[in-house]
Amino acid sequence: MESLAKKKANFGTAPVFLTAISTILGAIMFLRFGYAVGNVGFLGTLGIIFFAHLVTIPTAMAIAEIATNQKVEGGGEYYIISRSFGINVGAAIGIALYLSQAISVAFYVIAFAEAFDPVFQFVNAEYGLALSDKRIVSIPAILLLSLLIIFKGSDLGMKALYVVVGILFISLIMFFVGVTDYQQGMDQFNFNTTVANADSFFYVFAICFPAFTGMTAGVGLSGDLKDPKKSIPLGTLSATIIGAVIYVLIAYKMTIAASPEELDGDQLVMSKIAVWGPIIPIGLAAATISSAIGSVLVAPRTLQALAGDKIVPAPAFTSWLAKGKGEKGEPFNATIVTSLIAFVFVALGNVDFVAQVISMFFMVTYGAICLISFLQHFAADPSYRPDFKSRWFISLLGALLTIYLMFRMNGVYAFISITVMVLIYFAITNLKKDKEGMAKIFQGVIFQLSRRLQVFLQKAEKEDFDNWRPSVICISKDFFQRPSAFNLMSWISHRYGFGTYIHYLEGYYSKEGHAMAGEELKRLIKVAGTSGSNVYLDTMISPSFTSAVAQAIQLPSVSGKEVNMVMFEYSKNAPDNLRYIIDNFTLVKSAELDIAILGTSDKGFGVNSHIHIWITPNEIENATLMILMGYVIMGHPEWRKAHIKISAVFPETEISEVQGVLLELIKTGRLPISPNNVELIPQQEGVAIKEIINQKSKDADLTMVGFRSEAIKSREMELFEGFEDIGNILFINTTKEKEIE
Repeated sequence: MESLAKKKANFGTAPVFLTAISTILGAIMFLRFGYAVGNVGFLGTLGIIFFAHLVTIPTAMAIAEIATNQKVEGGGEYYIISRSFGINVGAAIGIALYLSQAISVAFYVIAFAEAFDPVFQFVNAEYGLALSDKRIVSIPAILLLSLLIIFKGSDLGMKALYVVVGILFISLIMFFVGVTDYQQGMDQFNFNTTVANADSFFYVFAICFPAFTGMTAGVGLSGDLKDPKKSIPLGTLSATIIGAVIYVLIAYKMTIAASPEELDGDQLVMSKIAVWGPIIPIGLAAATISSAIGSVLVAPRTLQALAGDKIVPAPAFTSWLAKGKGEKGEPFNATIVTSLIAFVFVALGNVDFVAQVISMFFMVTYGAICLISFLQHFAADPSYRPDFKSRWFISLLGALLTIYLMFRMNGVYAFISITVMVLIYFAITNLKKDKEGMAKIFQGVIFQLSRRLQVFLQKAEKEDFDNWRPSVICISKDFFQRPSAFNLMSWISHRYGFGTYIHYLEGYYSKEGHAMAGEELKRLIKVAGTSGSNVYLDTMISPSFTSAVAQAIQLPSVSGKEVNMVMFEYSKNAPDNLRYIIDNFTLVKSAELDIAILGTSDKGFGVNSHIHIWITPNEIENATLMILMGYVIMGHPEWRKAHIKISAVFPETEISEVQGVLLELIKTGRLPISPNNVELIPQQEGVAIKEIINQKSKDADLTMVGFRSEAIKSREMELFEGFEDIGNILFINTTKEKEIE
């Protein structure tokens, strides 16, 4: 693309306008607009114009907006899309856009051949021949056109445009001033008169829609413009608006000047209405050849830009396509390829078929451009400062209508075109992993959506105990030595909860420390990325563990929901950092947060099959939080086959009452715990509860035990010792008993 940017640009606004208006007022206007009026009536034709411009005007405004925000280089619409959506998405749409432009060349040449219908009729009548195949005109025409553009370049095309646009407007003036016998004998204007057995509205729409797609034709000349930011908006919007007005006037003139049968049966019916009939075939020839010139100028430039971005895994061929000729970098080689594609479709010779194919490709392109504009409005990117501003709802309307109209026109073609582009995108993404994808533009949208959701949640009630869900922050310096705490956080965050994992780095904040923290975060994300977790990762540099805890518990949750639990972890084999956890317990409790302390063992979490929850008289208030935590963990696929077992150690006199409470809690709370997995154990004098836990939970994959704040103050490290026979153990302390409904 750098080589394209360096080439000399000398075009002003006029070529953009002329290319667009000559394409808008082209083949469809002369050959199929009478058919449209005859089949759907004046009101139906206005509907076609209206719906078409609900797509084209938002697209024109979006193009004007995007073009005034960035430097638009060679490639026109493709450049706009690829620099907004990213190269991979842009290339997928750009390939479809290029094909539609290349096929458009064939479409206009086929239509150009239709202008020779009077000549065919004369020759057949004069010499007794039966000539009917217009390809004897269209094939030589495409060859001649291709050779002229290949060897003479865009300057010849621009000079020809001025001539043919002049002829085009003369033919329209003669059409409007013409008066027919039907018009003179018309008693009253009928808005809805159509032929019998008329074609459906959307079938007619699909055939006529290419008439309105010409408004973006001039955008493809972006690399040849002196000032694209000025010329593209002015030329595109003026051509779109003027074209819409002219089409409304043509529909009215046709309705009053010819019967529906005449409009439907004669594709050159305009020649019978014009004050001088032959001007219409001449105008058709001028319009179609000018449209063909416009397309054959634009399509190779799109292909050249695609090749310049090196999206095709064929370096030699790509370099050949991207190579320009002369001082202005004319797309000589890309024009040869475009001419060959156009030649194939010219050989098919079916105007209606080619029109429907073009409609689908253009619809997708327009939808993408409108979507870019809408997303840029929503993303509120400070770097997006266009001189011309559309409105987000206009762009959204254009994007939604393109999808709707595509499937109404032809569901099969719409599905195929979208599927083809999706396949192209994945193919390019697979081959070019270093190129930007959809994240380029959606990142800003996600930021805005996340911000608004967080503000909404912040304004909501801070804590709803009836609908409790964990919002956990974990502080640890041992991620790379013991990932058990991170694994537990990822299970909690998978479906029901939110988690933030803070990797603590001891030291003072400095330039070197900041760089080290950045590298550690990259390492964390890389390692954690393979797990597919929903945990938010971050690093924190602080001179002490206490200061790190104080900072962490004041951090806002990335979920928008305030943090309600802090998790610590230590190794049962070497509980060196357990002292730091105990020393900071009071600090965390002052913030009224629940606390979870994970003691890890060499066994780890085993086979993720059994979760044991222990309830004792002194820690009864922790029971509901432990049960809810078990349920949350089982929401992860790795625990989907797990079972929760609740064991309660109480005096024998309280066993019956406690059992009833637990079973009722399971029933009313709809918890996936079998009554058979609720075990009541009579408390025996002289038998320590730790001894019972060690015996009955030695095969558990995760054991949960509650503890009271008073106990940690009096017993400190002893409280967490004595569980050597079991695997990972999670100690739970709740600020307030949770309700399970």
